[in-house]
Amino acid sequence: MGLNADGSFPAGETGLTEEQAAELLKKYGNNELPSQKRKSWLYFLIDILRQPMLLLLVACATLYLYIGDIGDAALLFVSVIAVIAMTVFQQHRSEKVLESLRQLSSPRTTVIRNGRFVQVAGREVVPGDTVLIREGERVPADGVMIRATNISVDEAVLTGESLPVRKTAGSEDAAMQRPGGDDTPYVYSGTMVVAGHGLARIVSVGYRTEMGRIGKTLGMMQDTDTLLQRETARLVRIVAIFGLAVCAVIVLIYGISRNNWTEGILAGLTLSMSMIPEEFTVVLILFLTFGAWRISQHRVLARNMSSIETLGAATVLCVDKTGTLTENSLTLVRAAAGIADSPSDLSGTGGLSEGEYALIHTGLLASQRHPFDPIERELLRVGTLHLRPDDIPSDRWKLLREYPLTTDLLVIGRVWDRGGGKPVLAVKGAPEAVIGLCGLSGRDAQRVEDSVRLMARDGIRVLAAASCSLPADSPPASLPGLTYKFAGLIGFADPVRQSVKESLADAYRAGIRTIMITGDYPATAGFVARQIDLNQPELIVTGAELSGMDDRQRRETLKSVNVYARISPNEKLLIVETLKSLGEVVAMTGDGVNDAPALKSAHIGIAVGKRGTDVARESSDLVLLDDDFSSIVKAVKLGRRIYDNLKKAMAYIVAVHIPIGGMALAPVLMGLPLVLMPAHIAFLELLIDPACSMVFESEPSEKDIMRRSPRPVDEPLFSRRNLALSILQGISVLAVVLVVYLYMLSSGQTEAVSRTVAFLTLVFANIILIAVNLSWKQSALHVLTFRNRTLWAIGAGAIALLTVILVVPSARELFRFAAVSATHILTAVLAGGVSLLWFEMLKLTNRRFR
Repeated sequence: MGLNADGSFPAGETGLTEEQAAELLKKYGNNELPSQKRKSWLYFLIDILRQPMLLLLVACATLYLYIGDIGDAALLFVSVIAVIAMTVFQQHRSEKVLESLRQLSSPRTTVIRNGRFVQVAGREVVPGDTVLIREGERVPADGVMIRATNISVDEAVLTGESLPVRKTAGSEDAAMQRPGGDDTPYVYSGTMVVAGHGLARIVSVGYRTEMGRIGKTLGMMQDTDTLLQRETARLVRIVAIFGLAVCAVIVLIYGISRNNWTEGILAGLTLSMSMIPEEFTVVLILFLTFGAWRISQHRVLARNMSSIETLGAATVLCVDKTGTLTENSLTLVRAAAGIADSPSDLSGTGGLSEGEYALIHTGLLASQRHPFDPIERELLRVGTLHLRPDDIPSDRWKLLREYPLTTDLLVIGRVWDRGGGKPVLAVKGAPEAVIGLCGLSGRDAQRVEDSVRLMARDGIRVLAAASCSLPADSPPASLPGLTYKFAGLIGFADPVRQSVKESLADAYRAGIRTIMITGDYPATAGFVARQIDLNQPELIVTGAELSGMDDRQRRETLKSVNVYARISPNEKLLIVETLKSLGEVVAMTGDGVNDAPALKSAHIGIAVGKRGTDVARESSDLVLLDDDFSSIVKAVKLGRRIYDNLKKAMAYIVAVHIPIGGMALAPVLMGLPLVLMPAHIAFLELLIDPACSMVFESEPSEKDIMRRSPRPVDEPLFSRRNLALSILQGISVLAVVLVVYLYMLSSGQTEAVSRTVAFLTLVFANIILIAVNLSWKQSALHVLTFRNRTLWAIGAGAIALLTVILVVPSARELFRFAAVSATHILTAVLAGGVSLLWFEMLKLTNRRFR
């Protein structure tokens, strides 16, 4: 039992029930490979224990144990546990986000459940499922074809053979065989259907498949380093090597000058801890992971992390008209029967004329019995309302042959044998192609073309249909060369999405040009362009015109024309390549197998998820889950926000390490008592890590984020200006903290009091440093008052912990602190604020001049 070749259900075919599928899923597990499984807590723990900061903390604690200082050792071990707990929490949170993205990215598969077609995630396919196999999609699991119509499958991923192999229907009880060879019924997980359609009964899923046995990894989210990750890792290596060198020098200076090698080693370890900017890589991974999750909340799936980096740099959006700018909910509204008839309105409830009846009947015969295409679904709806039941293909009809759409002939054909008569060939497709098949010329062709223009002018999508009676023997190998009867034209209305106009205006304000690409007629494209207020909608270039231009003409055209009609997939690629040669950063949408080259060539390939093929999705960087143009614009906004906040977090990390490292180094060089011990660094790390991850990641967008021009695609994360400002911030905080420390010592305060006030100053300056860097446009007061609740939570937690340390005598001793007065605390707060006052004045000056 299975799906008929024409797409209909045979009697009794119901597939699994939802209850059966749930039981089988519980028994066999998800249809995924082991490499896609979620990482365990133990995995995170082992990974964390290799981090340099943690190893340094453990080394310091061990050294304290060696010299008999149990209190300091215990404090550092508690700090180690706290760092591990916080890191595991953050990484587990990131893994949960990745898991939700995996669920979204799992390819959708059409199965029969409870006697009807339903779409499920590929990971939810179970043994015994009846799966629809179609051109342009990957096979979700190993199975046996039980119905096959012209099926060819590319099995190169398993066999290495470049040529597709034919598949035939077989017995569903057949045992699975190794892949390879023509005319077998076996299909395998991960292989690509390149032609035809049919039904397969699933036999094996997950690691039990052929793909699972040879250990291939098909996860859509690849662990590849992006440009930002490589740039950041390089910076961390440079700073770490420098830090270790300075650490060795400090140990020597301290040990020789003070004859205390134990404290010298502690000072060196403290300096190393203060200088290692390990937050860089953690923050980068977290930002990109949560960025992908945030974008997915707007129905856009990021298949690779580099696309998030590139989104904010996009200068041109090349979008399909149908389904992206329009609803893709087609309604049959016009018909022009035969050659002589003018288009008539079918949007009312009246009946059909004889010619219109024949036209709808022909269009329906050229469609699948159980259609997925919106046009074919609408033809079936209208046919069910107006045609006699005997004229609608049923189980008694036999589909003899199908003729798929090709780039050379934009028509689809099907040959039917309804029994008791000659087989009928029905075709539908682009009007000019059907006119050519029918051999229309002169006045007849002109009349048809006039009707096409009349409908296209009103934004109607137009198809033509024709039919041909065939002899009883086998159908012809190709469509041309037969005697067709022109049935007429059918027109479908596809309304523009309500959100497009506003989203397009947002894109223009953001300095992003939008180009509309369609396979429809120029008049239809112009109508839609005017409806959405596209720039210069009157300038329209067809695919034929574009292909006929030389390089210079094409480049000049692409600089100004925003509407392209009758465009083929090859011409899409031509548009992308030309725009790239003009220095544009191109985002391109696509849905078909033939769109894959253009999607791959674009800086940001965007596959439309609902109607797109697996080939298109796998060639893309982003998948548009709702096929809506406004989701692309929202994703661009989020991409800009993510990159903005990432730059702010990186600037903060650079700035905060300067005063910490400086206060670990300066007392050694100046012969003064040490200010920072390993416990102090551990405390600061507990503040820095969540600040530079959670606080900056959750920061809302700047108000002008969609009023800026796109950033250059090659703009470094650490530009000279930003790096200089960050270093100045760090130096100013270091200078103020050092002055406070020196003043306290010179005014007769004890070493412990001086250390306490200096550390308080450093902590308060750190909190102000976070607020200052959360926005380089708005004031820190505005940020503290209105914007970021996470900052308040972390700041309050740090102050509360600091209060406990100052109030509890045993804790105070562990940190080498002393009891301080309210005046001392006020001095630290004011000094922390003053340290960054200059940057707030710079913001104010910039706002006034802007």
